[in-house]
Order: sequence, then C-alpha cells, then structure tokens
Amino acid sequence: MKILRNLYKLGIFLFISCIVVIVGLYLYAYLSSEITLNTANFINIYDKDDNIVFQGNGNKEWVNLNEVSEDVKNAMVSIEDKNFYKHHGFDYLRIIKSLLTNIKEKKITAGASTISMQYVKNMYLDFDQTWERKFDEAFLTMNLEVHYDKDEILEGYLNTINFGQGNFGIENASQYYFNKKSSDLTLEEAIILVGIPRSPENYNPISNYELSIKRAKTVAQSMVKNGYISEETYDNLFQEEIIIHGKEGVNKLQTLMYYQDAVLSELNSLTMIPKSLIKSGGLKIYTNLSIETQTEMEKSIIANITNEKAEVASIVIEPNTGGVMALAGGVDYSKSQYNRVTQAKRQVGSVIKPFLYYGALENNMTSASTFRSELTSFVFADNQKYSPTNYANIYGNRNITMAAALSYSDNIYAVKTHLFLGEDILVNTLKLAGLKGNLAPNPSLALGASEFNMLDFAGAYNTLANNGTYNELFFIRRVEDTTGKVIYKHKDNPEDVLNKDYTFIINEMMTNTYNSHFIDYATPTVLSLGNRVDRKFALKSGTTDYDYWIVGYNPDFLMMVWSGNDLNESVDSSISSKIKEIWYDTTSLTLKNTPSSWYEMPDNIVAMPLHSITGIYEPTSSKSTLFYFKKGSEPDFFED
Repeated sequence: MKILRNLYKLGIFLFISCIVVIVGLYLYAYLSSEITLNTANFINIYDKDDNIVFQGNGNKEWVNLNEVSEDVKNAMVSIEDKNFYKHHGFDYLRIIKSLLTNIKEKKITAGASTISMQYVKNMYLDFDQTWERKFDEAFLTMNLEVHYDKDEILEGYLNTINFGQGNFGIENASQYYFNKKSSDLTLEEAIILVGIPRSPENYNPISNYELSIKRAKTVAQSMVKNGYISEETYDNLFQEEIIIHGKEGVNKLQTLMYYQDAVLSELNSLTMIPKSLIKSGGLKIYTNLSIETQTEMEKSIIANITNEKAEVASIVIEPNTGGVMALAGGVDYSKSQYNRVTQAKRQVGSVIKPFLYYGALENNMTSASTFRSELTSFVFADNQKYSPTNYANIYGNRNITMAAALSYSDNIYAVKTHLFLGEDILVNTLKLAGLKGNLAPNPSLALGASEFNMLDFAGAYNTLANNGTYNELFFIRRVEDTTGKVIYKHKDNPEDVLNKDYTFIINEMMTNTYNSHFIDYATPTVLSLGNRVDRKFALKSGTTDYDYWIVGYNPDFLMMVWSGNDLNESVDSSISSKIKEIWYDTTSLTLKNTPSSWYEMPDNIVAMPLHSITGIYEPTSSKSTLFYFKKGSEPDFFED
C-alpha cells in the first residue's frame, strides 16, 4: 500500500509539474513577440525574360476567412483537427491515443498534429526530425495560440497550405482548379480541395482525378461523423463528373510542370538557401526558361506522340552558358509526374558514337581513317564472342571512312574502333565531357548499351556544342526573397576539357548525317531533315531495342529528344521519325528569327575534298565532301 501511495503522490507531482511547465511556456510565449501571419507561402518562377510564368500563390492577396466557403472551413476542421476550436494548440487526448496506437502497432501509424502545429511547420520550420525542431514547433504553436484567435489561425492556414500543382492558398487553388472564388465553391469542389494537402502530388484532380475523388469522399465521411453534413448529402455526392479548369491559359502547358519540378529540385540542392526559407519564406526564382521554346516543343510532342504506349523526354539547352531553356519529362504531367529527363536512365544507342570518335581523333586516327564494314564476330578470352550487327544488316563489305561510319551509324566500324583504341578511351572521353556516374568499359559501350541519365548525358553533349568547354547545366539564374534581396546568383564556371581542334572536326562530321554526298550502299541516318534545315547543325540519331534518340545542336541551341516505353516494351518504329519531327519543329520555330551560326574553324585545321566513302582524293566526284584534319595529320596524295 505504501508503494501505491508513493506512486500516487509521484503521479500527482508529475501532473502538477507538467501543468506548471505548460502554463509557464504559454506565459513565456505570450510575453514573446508575436509571429507574423499575413505572409503567403508562395514561390514565383520567372522565365529568361523575367516574365512570371508560375505563381505558387497566384493572387498574392490574403483572402479573409469570411470570404471562404463554409464547406471548406468545416471540411478542413473535420478532417484535420476536429477539436480545433476546443484545444489551445495541442490536442492532448489525441496525442495520448496516437501514442498508444503507435505502441500497439509497433510503428508510427497515427499522428496528432493540429491545424496550429501544421501551420507553424509549413510556415516557419524545416522538416528535419530533431529535438530542437520539435521544441521550436511546440513554442511557435503556443505563440500562435496566445496571440491570435482560432479564426485568424484557420485563415492563415487556409491561405498558405499546399494545394498541389504549385498552388499555395485556398483562393489560388479555387481559381486554378475551378475557375471561381473560394466563396463560390460547391460542397463537392470544397472537399476535393480540402483533400489535396495530405498528398498534393497525388490527390490533386489534375494528376489523378479518380484518386482525388476517393480522397474527397474520405473528407466527406469525416464531415458526416462530425455532424457537418447528413448521410443523405453524402450519398448524393459526385453523381456527375466535376469540371476541372486547371489546364487553361498560355502558362498552363501540360509539360511546364516538369520544368518547374526540375527548378524546385535544383532549388533544394542550393546549400546557401536555408530549407526553412524554401518552405516558408516566399521566393522569386528567375530561370532560363523560354516559354516560346517550351510551347513549340509541347505542340510538336502532342502532335507526334499519339501512341499511348510511347513516352517522350526532351531538353533544350543554351550551349555557351549551360542554361536549360525548355524541358519535357513526359507527354502529359497530369497523367505521369515521372520526369524522364531528370529521373530515368536509358540506353543511349548510337548517340554515344561522337564521343567514341572524338577519342579516336585524340589517338591518332582521322576522319578519313578506314575499317572494313562487314559482318564480324569479335572473339575474346575464354572463346567468348561478341557479334554486333548493322541496322537492317546492311554492310559496305569494303573499307569505309570514319566520316561515313558516323553518317551511317555503322556498328561494326564503331566496335572495331573501340577495341582498337582500348575500351577505357571512350569511358575517359565521356568523363572528360562531364558525364557523371560509374561507366564500365566493355565492347557494347561503343553502341550505347549502357544506361545514362538524360540530363547528365545532355550535359556531356553540351560540351561538344560549346566547342569543348564544359558548363554545368542549370535552371536557376538567381533567387530573391520577398523584399527583392538576391540570396543566390548562378556563377558560370566554364572549364576547357576537350581539344577544340578535335571538337570542331567531330561537329563537322556530325553534319554528314544528313549529307546527300554520302548516299551509297547505305543512307545517312538523318537524311530526311537534310533538305529542311535552313542552317548548319551537328546531328546524331540512335536506337536500341526500346529507345529512340535524336540530338542536334549548333553554337546557339542544343536539343535532345528521347522516346520509348517506361516498361521496356516495344513501340512502333515510326517513333524514330516522330522524334525527328519534334526536334525539327522546335528548333526551326525557335530559331526562325535568329541569324545562322556555326563554329569558327581553328587555325590549326585544314580541309580537303575526299571521296566520302573511301577517303580517296577525288575533288570532282559527286561523292566528294570536305574532310577536316588537324595540320600534320592530313593524308598526302601528292607524294612522289
């Protein structure tokens, strides 16, 4: 009995101590300066001309609580914090129940965050799971509760939470999804919006309409349980499909969100910008985005990629800076948020070959060097064989030049070159150009059988487009806070990594992919664009069993396009011509009012008219084309 009495006294002491501590903390919070409510959690994104193209809080106006639909207010309180108007920031009974549930389940399955707690987390804190952050959360919640009444807190919460698709705040979300003020929302529209913040990426009706309705019904069930609506009202919900207006407007491009996601990913990687400021401070982000290019690219993607099994990824870069001007991570963001430019890894096929031949030039081969194009099996140690084939099994069955091999994308020539040089040469060239990640030297690397990330691979290609100078690809030019203070500015850090003489030769060789002088036993791989382009481009296409690629560039503009299937299922081979159209449409329309440009020939380079296939000096032949050599490496056909 004595032990029980002591435990009882200890319990009373601890209870009183807790009450004293809590009262003391509330008193301290009351005496502290109040935190500011009237600040919208917004992110504004600007294009390369400093025109705003995306607003996380589009209206920038704080909507009063009495201007918000009663259904929104009731639904939010019901689903997120049914005792909101009864507690003082912490729902202690709910905390105890959640703790017991988590102990019983032996994992965290229940939470006890109130609207006040969520508000301070969203507005003032990062999401690091530390004791310091939890203490800050508790103190700020108390500060909020002692300085503001419940309606003011709910008003602030509704004006700042994330409603998906970049919309922060109920008014902005209402205008975006339903094209109406938040005061005019129907019950069905209200519960759709209230359901979004739990998982903005999944529950917004543009990304997943069916899932958003399922979530909205969960919100409605809580309203029935808490007495806000009747069972009959619940049973009559969603008898007809709800009209969503989220795609309207010039800046509501269905691919633009892929660019925005890449911007936000880069923003989060900038260590000089506090994560708490990204979450709550309100930022102005100035990017390299060209709305004109993004629009033209999207139009062509929609027009050409009509096969439901096929996806697409595309990126446009300004070579001399590395600035990303446009990006599409898929055909339609509302159907798939998976960004195939920044997240996927795919086999790159023959678009790897310019790097192979750059390495060859550095190792005493020339654009006129020949290997025999014929069906070949390569035998290695332990009698292992590698038997690559050319497209459609077309071979010259004679010696052909490197320029012809690149024009036709001859696989036999590529593998012979790769093995002749040593497999490390291609790996080292790719790394020099800026390709990240681990690369395994093997015979099939020469044919692009390894998987690369598209953004990474485009960065390496940009080194060729920038005449051998590497620039880190970037989306963000500068970041400002709400006062206009610059808190980040991109600094160029160009690095000369490739020999400019050999880079110039490779760029010239890549114009032969659409050069009619190479029409012979095979056809240049991009000949279909030869009579259409109005200026000089370095072009290369590539295919694997499941992937189709094209990349083309000049000093002003680089564009890479991929198409295929996420599940590595075959798609129609017509996709090969479709992505060429996407490249051509976007490039020609973007550059239509700009002067043509090409790389200046270095002083150390000479040009000679040679037979395109054999490399023999035949200046009058219809097969003759200009070959470029570093001085001293050119063939001498005039020796005695």
